[in-house]
Amino acid sequence: MSLPGLLPGFDGALGRELEVAMRLAREAGVIVLEVRSSAELSVELKAGDEPVTIADKRSSELVMRGLKAAFPDDVVISEESDDDLARLTAKRVWYIDPIDGTKDFIAGRPGFAVMIGLTIDHQPALGVVYQPLGDRMYWAAPEAAGPSAAWAFPGPDGGAMRMSVSDVRDTTQVRLVASASHRTQTIDEIKSALGIANELNIGSVGLKLALISIGERDLYVNPSAKSKLWDTCAPQAILDAAGGVLTDARGNPVRYDTPDLHCRNGLVASNRHVHAEVLARLAHLFPAAR
Repeated sequence: MSLPGLLPGFDGALGRELEVAMRLAREAGVIVLEVRSSAELSVELKAGDEPVTIADKRSSELVMRGLKAAFPDDVVISEESDDDLARLTAKRVWYIDPIDGTKDFIAGRPGFAVMIGLTIDHQPALGVVYQPLGDRMYWAAPEAAGPSAAWAFPGPDGGAMRMSVSDVRDTTQVRLVASASHRTQTIDEIKSALGIANELNIGSVGLKLALISIGERDLYVNPSAKSKLWDTCAPQAILDAAGGVLTDARGNPVRYDTPDLHCRNGLVASNRHVHAEVLARLAHLFPAAR
């Protein structure tokens, strides 16, 4: 896949940042797939019994090194790095998830991605979500003169496709996307409360939000407190640009200016049209959030 000149977005306010992020995401994807097909895929458990592999670590090292070289004044934080809280006073902060959906990666499923997001003044401004299996790239950054636009490559015609969320407004017609490895009984209760029959399961949060951004899914609800800011930064930038919305279960914005990296009150992402109704009708399932 070529970059400037063939794909949109590089003439915008963050054109250089976008080019660097997309290049690093693809380079990290190559490393991830190389490890996946080798004998090096040993699995360790870190805090919270979350799995980590040598692929996570190598991907993280490559992306962090590349971003620090290109933007030495920016703060760069990864799932596999320490958080010294410098991000709280920095204007520009990069959030990296070197393999989002590690359990899918380990299991040999395609639902994993490399994610690189940039916040400016604690707001997601640029996002890249790269799915190595299938060489699929999703991204968003400000256009040359106007708001951000979200794109996917390849589209149906082989070129870049501008993304836009669906127009679904009836919750009984909602197409839910949920976790493949962390699915709980609460998801069944959510489906029952909203009258949802259509569900797809995939590991990566980034890919879930990308499917909403491209209009193939309409809703994602994550009732747990396990997600962190590197899970949300890049895909939120994309979802926002595509017309969707991401909040916690209270309907509050995801905040990037607090010491806590966790999204403690869960996550709800949608095409925006059903968001208020979903929050209202699920309030009884999240009493601590009300």
